[in-house]
Amino acid sequence: MTQQPRIIISSLDAERLDNLLETLPDAAFPGKAALEAELDRAEIAAPQDIPSTVVTMNSTVRFAVESSEKTFCLTLVYPNETEGKADRISILAPVGSALLGLSVGDTIEWPKPGGGILHVQIEEIVYQPERSGDYSR
Repeated sequence: MTQQPRIIISSLDAERLDNLLETLPDAAFPGKAALEAELDRAEIAAPQDIPSTVVTMNSTVRFAVESSEKTFCLTLVYPNETEGKADRISILAPVGSALLGLSVGDTIEWPKPGGGILHVQIEEIVYQPERSGDYSR
């Protein structure tokens, strides 16, 4: 069994995600148990104590595709903030749930359209609300 990376989540994100999960029926979100498990294993910290290298809600992350020179950016958002925005990923998507709390340098498996897996590394947190002092998002 592969050891899971350490994850850190702000108390504000944890509270908002717990509230979101309470409103979702189990059948409406197949990854609900996985997100709950991530929240359960996370180290919870005050927003002002979150390291600037950690993916939090509303963070914009630059990824590097391993074994290539391709990079891309996505913002991790709540489900109601994804409509029509290709540069956003919902926390309710399996990859979104897996991203929360990871740090620069961590690698994640990313499903490719049509099958297969890409290995992508978190290269940079381009924007993080906590780093900017934005705790009201």
